[in-house]
Amino acid sequence: MNKAQWRRQHKWSGIISCFFLLMFSVSGIILNHRQAVSDIDVSRSLLPGRYSYSKWNGGLLRGSVRYVSDHAAPSVLVYGNSGIWLTDSTGRSFADFNRGLPAGADNRQVRGMVQTADSTLFAATIFDLYRYDAQSGKWLRVSLPRPDDEKLTDVATDGKTLVVAGRSNLYVSEPPFKSFRKVQIAAPADYVEKVTLFRTIWTLHSGALFGLPGRIFVDIIGVIFIFLSITGIICWLVPKHIRRKALNGVKAMRSMHVFGFSSRWHRNIGAGTIVLTMAVVITGWCLRPPVLVLLALNKVPTLPGTTLHSDNPWNDKLRMVRYDESRGDWLLSTSEGFYALSSPDSMPVKQQQTPPVSVMGLNVMHPDGQGRWLCGSFSGMYVWDPGQGISLDYFTGQPVREVSGPPFGKRAVSGYSRDFGPVPVVVEYNDGTDVLEQPAELSHLPMSLWAVALEIHNGRIYFGPLATYVFVFLAGLIFFWCLLSGWKMRKPRSK
Repeated sequence: MNKAQWRRQHKWSGIISCFFLLMFSVSGIILNHRQAVSDIDVSRSLLPGRYSYSKWNGGLLRGSVRYVSDHAAPSVLVYGNSGIWLTDSTGRSFADFNRGLPAGADNRQVRGMVQTADSTLFAATIFDLYRYDAQSGKWLRVSLPRPDDEKLTDVATDGKTLVVAGRSNLYVSEPPFKSFRKVQIAAPADYVEKVTLFRTIWTLHSGALFGLPGRIFVDIIGVIFIFLSITGIICWLVPKHIRRKALNGVKAMRSMHVFGFSSRWHRNIGAGTIVLTMAVVITGWCLRPPVLVLLALNKVPTLPGTTLHSDNPWNDKLRMVRYDESRGDWLLSTSEGFYALSSPDSMPVKQQQTPPVSVMGLNVMHPDGQGRWLCGSFSGMYVWDPGQGISLDYFTGQPVREVSGPPFGKRAVSGYSRDFGPVPVVVEYNDGTDVLEQPAELSHLPMSLWAVALEIHNGRIYFGPLATYVFVFLAGLIFFWCLLSGWKMRKPRSK
């Protein structure tokens, strides 16, 4: 193609992608600083109707615990993405149980809850661990000896010992649970210092591969995308304004200066940062199907000097912890599979013939009372017998193979409870559940700004679940072509 043809290609691909590129850039900057915006919420009334909670969907119900107190009759606490709610086994009415938790929906995203043998109640949010003080009726923050940037993923107990799972370490406490010790889990026998290619590309895309400086650097690239989008629109619209003025015999000098500045810097900055902007577009394009599945199935060595290179073999890999009463050991769900430990300080043993788990991790890990575990994720729900090495599909009863599941399966399970009568409550992320009625007042609980930014960044806010498989893939191709055609325009013509 000649330069005029490249110009047309750049113009129309830019017009098509401009709005979405702006939204990608702004939302990406927000996603890079989750804790900084954790107390900022967005009203669900401002979002498409599908973002209202219905039938406990969307992670509103992740799990429940039976709460036994000296001051009241036994009750049930339901927890999930928007906090904790008090009810009874009938589930007819629900009361707010979040007093003491920080404001902001992201600060109230509860990953797990347990009650120890001495009736002490603990809740782990993604940012902190809390202990419930029955006398004051509010949650009190518990200090853990952990790095500031380590998020929490779960909490479990064997009745006496309390184990809190971070993304990289365990934190263990004994009665009266006044202090915790950090446990770096030993490397398993089959340990090789490798991570999935998906995780490497993910952290490269956000800049987190190089810590805070890397994230700030990618933020700057996001600002460059915003500048290129705005100046590109100016270069498209302002000449039309100048021509209209000229037809009326008026020189639009101010508009001409704006056009000259925008055109010059759009061309210079676009050409000067082409490698960086291309890198962000390509890595982001890889993080959704179909490329995502391929990346998740392949491992590469960690890069020295990056956040992925660590002395801790479990760096950013822990997802869920449970105590297995039937076998007397602890079970760990990790991004590397399932492991068993005789104690938190012991050598982990890789479990075989385990159920499929979405790359997004487990949402449910619940004992069925017969030595088996119900394991639910966005890839479905499975009944796993660790002793027999057998996994069955929870809904069909059919045997399954040990495979890494896609981000979303046919039944994307987000929650589970056995505290409301004989019928288990299995909650699907999109469709919820018909077993337990959800109070209408919970439908419009606020959504965190970070979660809204995530929905914008992956395109689901525009096109719903279909965006997971189509939008980012197509948008990435258009962005790539827009950048390429802009570069071709910038290059001088050959003699």
